[in-house]
Amino acid sequence: MIKIEKIVPGGQALGTLEDGKKVFFWNALPDEEVLDYQVTKTKSHYLEAIATSIENKSPYRKAPKDNCYLSTSPWQIFDYDYELKTKQELVVELFREHGITISAPKIFTDYQDYHYRNKMEYALYWDNQNSCIKPAFHARGSHRKVPISQSSLERPEIFQAATNIIKQLNESKAEARQYQSLLLRCNQNGEVSGGLYENHRPHPKFNNLKDQILGFDYSYSPNGFFQINLPVYEMALCEIKKHINTDKVLDLYSGVGTIGLSVARDKDLTLVECDKHAFNELQKNTESVDSKLTNSLTTVLAKSEDVTDYVSHDATIILDPPRAGCGQKLIDKLNSETPETIIYLSCNPATQARDIKLLLNNYKIEDIKTFNFFPHTPHIENLVVLKR
Repeated sequence: MIKIEKIVPGGQALGTLEDGKKVFFWNALPDEEVLDYQVTKTKSHYLEAIATSIENKSPYRKAPKDNCYLSTSPWQIFDYDYELKTKQELVVELFREHGITISAPKIFTDYQDYHYRNKMEYALYWDNQNSCIKPAFHARGSHRKVPISQSSLERPEIFQAATNIIKQLNESKAEARQYQSLLLRCNQNGEVSGGLYENHRPHPKFNNLKDQILGFDYSYSPNGFFQINLPVYEMALCEIKKHINTDKVLDLYSGVGTIGLSVARDKDLTLVECDKHAFNELQKNTESVDSKLTNSLTTVLAKSEDVTDYVSHDATIILDPPRAGCGQKLIDKLNSETPETIIYLSCNPATQARDIKLLLNNYKIEDIKTFNFFPHTPHIENLVVLKR
């Protein structure tokens, strides 16, 4: 029997074997006791596993809504308010690990904790018994496909479209091995775009979708980068906008431009993006900006670390880097130029805390907020505002 100690960054529950080896469990909560488990990864100093038999179940445990929850959203077993509290505590812990003491940040959610995703990618499973294709996800910790009959994270229009496409495949006697996956995306009006990825063939080009964010129109490709949970994303943008008080704004790692163009299109705005596909979408989105409402609008196709000349003392800097965080070259430039405000939105508070630690000789933390973009998953979106 293994007593669960706590939830650790990454979302698993920590337990310890009699020999001292650590075990990181899915499907377990603090203070529960794991009687049996399935090992998914073995390392010299720790195991990863799925708890399969539990005693003294936590009062915060809930029955998962989906049979496939371990594949898509392993925190379906968490009471939702307990999930929010846990994410606040994890942010505090991650910052403490880097020597930064913070209070538990306010966490934002619209409490739409199911059917919030506007994008989903399904594997295709061949059912030998019934000779048909079924939608599937990969089992956590393996490449094995698990067929599904329902999924509650994505908008219902997406799952219905997937069901219709797979029905057509079965009517045409197609085989699952022909396809890599099925990717679908849905806008806020319920319009769905996307389709099948075939093995050994180039990815098809899908019809663009359009959405409004804070009243502004955006176009994006279903298989490109665009925010998954727009209502909560808008909450983050409103918080970001409160801290823009300079005429000059530099939006780094800007993607298709939804941060800078939503909160600072009336400023002297520069947007930098390195991915060519995202940059093409960014340029399309700048075409809708009324030239009478902006001082200057510049788009740059480059790595943010390679265009540090745009960093200036009198600017507000917006950072939304990938999970790896910011490059050292950019951190050094921020420390040398000391822009007035740095607004740092991150999908990985661990690397965010690492980067902020390197800036605290010149900056203080003015604000910190957490956003639950991905309910019932361990993923955390965190916003930190630094003032010179």
